[in-house]
Amino acid sequence: MTIRHLLCIALALRPLCASAQQDAARPDIPKIRLTLDSAVTIALAQNREVLIADRERDKAEAQTAEATSGALPQLYVAGLYTRNIRLPVLFLPPGTVFNPGTSTEALELGSNNSYMLGATLSQTLYSRKVGVALDIAHTYHDYADEAYRATSQDVTLAVRRAFYGVLLARELAAVTHAGLEVVRTNVENVRSLFAHGSAAEYDLLRAEVELANTEPLAISADNALVLSRNALKEILALPLDADLDVVGEFTFDEVPPGVLEEARTAALGANPGLAGLRLQEDMLGMNISIERAGLFPTLSLIGSYQYQTQDNSFAFRNYLWATSLSVGLQISFPLFDGFRSSARIDQAIIDRDKVHFARLRAEDGLRLRVQAGELRMQEALKRIQGQDRNITQAEKAVRIAQTRYRSGVGTQLELMDSEAAMTRARATRAQALYDFLVARAEWENAAGITTHH
Repeated sequence: MTIRHLLCIALALRPLCASAQQDAARPDIPKIRLTLDSAVTIALAQNREVLIADRERDKAEAQTAEATSGALPQLYVAGLYTRNIRLPVLFLPPGTVFNPGTSTEALELGSNNSYMLGATLSQTLYSRKVGVALDIAHTYHDYADEAYRATSQDVTLAVRRAFYGVLLARELAAVTHAGLEVVRTNVENVRSLFAHGSAAEYDLLRAEVELANTEPLAISADNALVLSRNALKEILALPLDADLDVVGEFTFDEVPPGVLEEARTAALGANPGLAGLRLQEDMLGMNISIERAGLFPTLSLIGSYQYQTQDNSFAFRNYLWATSLSVGLQISFPLFDGFRSSARIDQAIIDRDKVHFARLRAEDGLRLRVQAGELRMQEALKRIQGQDRNITQAEKAVRIAQTRYRSGVGTQLELMDSEAAMTRARATRAQALYDFLVARAEWENAAGITTHH
């Protein structure tokens, strides 16, 4: 985010900003005081991405319960009523006790109405899939936790960027207004000198033109501040008309060298994104075991109880009900499935290998991100230190130019150049400070450091 970028956005959306400023002034809208810590807390409580990741953890809980059910008994109860339009028959061959005639006879069986109530029990005794499925469910639960942690860290990073953006916009607005006051003071001085005949009319016109050019920049800086607050509201899922009062100093703390070295070593283990990839690789490895389990037998204990009757009337009290009960063992063993299982095993291995290589690539990328964060912090720190010296020199140059101009030795152009240089140095330092804070936030995000400042 550059200074020009902030000002250009503000100029383009000035009507929107003016509306937001009017809403902020409404007395019925409570003011929300936000520190960086409270902003992160609000985001983690109501940011949409965090809420989605949290629901994924709930889903993982449900999947664990589902996987556990495969090892528990399964009990089903069913009822059946059948109306026999035509009854089934039993063929009786001729020349038998039941059919002494010379031709085959058909004997109808049953009644027009048939009723059945039953219960079936099934308990898996041996299946290689059940245990692996439960392991996968537990691993997925851990994966959902890491995904939630990764989302929380990413949202925290977004909050810090937006929060620092507000601080930068506020600092730029203050710098711009301070520069505007210097220009206004200069105009008053030139007018006074012109009134006493000590300054030329050209100097007065030049000073007034400079004031006219500076005033829109102050308005743009104010608008950029409103826009930066709106960006923060969006991340925090706050209403656009909420009146935010961002509390925080636009300062920085250097990272001790020992912390940098420790982060380089611990980043691979602390980063939740990498932890999620490792868990995903583990789950896909277990999926291979699931597919291989299809080549092994499954043994189950089964039981059945039935309560049934048949009758042509609807006199339920007179029905004769019969019961039956059975138990047994059931074994199933795949002899040949057209090479489907072997093909699914190959696919599972390929899926696991793809995530493995993705994890290695992510590890390489993470090392680069950590190193890049360190370099950007170092570069921004040098810019801050350099601009501190420039600001001191620029302020001194302005005082000298003002004295020279009042004494009739200096020129109006010399004075305006020194004033512009001072404003530019202050704005550049603010930009460098923002870059340092964002670089540190990104470095901490890559290294898996959850603290913020």
